[in-house]
Amino acid sequence: MNKKVSLGARRRAVFVCGCIEVVLVLLLVRLFYIQMFMAPKLQKAAYEQQTRDRLIAPERGDILDRNGVAIATTKTVASISVIHAQVEDAENVAKILSEKLELDYNETLEKVNKRVALMRIKTKVDKKTAEEIAALKLKGVMVDEDILRIYPYNTLAAQVIGFVGKDNQGIIGLESKYEEYLKGQKGKIMTQTDGRGRELKNSEQNRVAPVAGYDLVTSIDINLQQYAEQTIEKVVRGKSAKRGSIIMMNPQNGEMLAMASYPGFNLNEPYKINNAELEAKWDSMSQKEKNDALNQMWRNFNINDTYEPGSTFKVITSSAGVEEGVVSEETGFNCGGGRTVAGRYIKCWRSPRSHGSETFVQGVQNSCNPVFMDIAAKLGSDKFYEYMLKFGFDKKTGIDLPGEAVGIMHKKDKIGPVELATMSFGQSFQITPLQLIRAISSAVNGGRLVTPHFAVGLKDENGEMAKTFEYKDAGNPISAETSERMKKILESVVATGTGNKTYIPGYRIGGKTATSEKLPRKSGKYIASFCAFAPAENPQVIAIVLVDEPQGVYYGGQVAGPVMKELLSNALPYLGIVPEYSEEELEMDGVAPVTVTSYVGKSVNQAKADAVKEKIAVEIVGEGESVVSQFPAEGTVINQGSKILLYTG
Repeated sequence: MNKKVSLGARRRAVFVCGCIEVVLVLLLVRLFYIQMFMAPKLQKAAYEQQTRDRLIAPERGDILDRNGVAIATTKTVASISVIHAQVEDAENVAKILSEKLELDYNETLEKVNKRVALMRIKTKVDKKTAEEIAALKLKGVMVDEDILRIYPYNTLAAQVIGFVGKDNQGIIGLESKYEEYLKGQKGKIMTQTDGRGRELKNSEQNRVAPVAGYDLVTSIDINLQQYAEQTIEKVVRGKSAKRGSIIMMNPQNGEMLAMASYPGFNLNEPYKINNAELEAKWDSMSQKEKNDALNQMWRNFNINDTYEPGSTFKVITSSAGVEEGVVSEETGFNCGGGRTVAGRYIKCWRSPRSHGSETFVQGVQNSCNPVFMDIAAKLGSDKFYEYMLKFGFDKKTGIDLPGEAVGIMHKKDKIGPVELATMSFGQSFQITPLQLIRAISSAVNGGRLVTPHFAVGLKDENGEMAKTFEYKDAGNPISAETSERMKKILESVVATGTGNKTYIPGYRIGGKTATSEKLPRKSGKYIASFCAFAPAENPQVIAIVLVDEPQGVYYGGQVAGPVMKELLSNALPYLGIVPEYSEEELEMDGVAPVTVTSYVGKSVNQAKADAVKEKIAVEIVGEGESVVSQFPAEGTVINQGSKILLYTG
């Protein structure tokens, strides 16, 4: 009996020992797993439990014009936060912070009492106020580095540049498009704490410095941008128009020199509405209505909206006709005031009068609708549609701005004789102003479809170019030979045709006017526009002016033509394009070439006095110090009596 008991006891003991061994093995395996695989995660969790991190905003990169002038820059400010676990007297802290930061006491107290790791009280605090708060050494109150985005020129290129939100993230424009390069990397301050989140005595703070963002170098010239904005504002106000815009581009490489839209808005106050009528009823508007109004104010008409281009599109019809050989400079046409197409009578703009017999070149000069209807008919709908695609009207231009729209075109199988006729002179389809200026550029730059763009490159914190952006052409709609012929034809439009109000002695300028009737027809609403390039023999700048719903006289040549003349009269000398006068021009009244001396560094008053002596009119452009900063350059040649711009600030 005793042997049986002893044997059972031994078996139980062996079983228990075996279980213990298994448990020990499992524990060892678990310990090995924790040490080898879970250690980093647990160490991180322990570190996070024992420390508090406060993020430091990095310095956002500047946005620079082509001459290195900052259009958007960053100012160092501070952010004020509280760590609830470290606050000793919440009421006193709330009282001091609300007074110093001009905040509501009750709201501040509520934030101070929030049981969270870190509560932000206010950002974008000026350095003086932040230093005053830091000097008080309030327990639990943290004063950290922050940044404030500054736009020195306020409204300059607002829809292009864009702005940042409270978190310093780009909202629209270049600020949004190049966010990844501009934003930099956040830094942080790490503080050791106990289990309750209180800072340990004699503990050191570890600081990981933020990394500044890259500076974005653009092709914008602030002097041309300022003048474009002043010029379009003047005509919009003078004609009581709805809005207006100007684009200036280098047609050879797609670099955007200026893109102006009026009305604009102040980049330093992007949520302040620019419409007096809306501002008066702002408080009674719903949030959706407010958002819609702001989005409309921020829209860039040049790339976000489409319109019927009207007669400026005749450049494309002409180019296709010349390229396909269905028309030459001397081809004859007859305008009887219109054409009957598939039973529908389509008028010439001059109807009830007519242009009579004319050559193709005269038809372009006269902007005669029947001429272009005939060319389109000779091309046929398939070939005409093919050129629409070649010139890129079915796709985005690829400009480096968010929200670009694309043209609204007929489907190929829906283009009948009437649609083809109206399309030939820029009606019954819609495109963006940028699509049009790009297409016309290809007609005069040798036939290359360039990619419009603003970004040139990125500079690092040492001012060295860290990256250069490259842009490819998108095809060759026409040959170089056709382009040469088109330049001469379009030059004649300015010399003797509908674009004569843009004629400037000494400069060979080509271009095309347009008067687009808006939908619905017969509404009495028009868009007056003009696209011009210079010098005609080797275009270095192309510009388009659009005035939406001008009151009174609304024809493109009469409304947009003088605007273009004023724009180019100043832009061409500024760009270093020297006038070359013919003998006939030198004999014209009021034409006397003058070589101006440099006014840079002179006071505005002194520059004005010198200009009077040289019989030159001046206009001040810019804000800031009353000292001339740029233009005219030494040796600039202009017409005596012409106006030059004095840039200040």
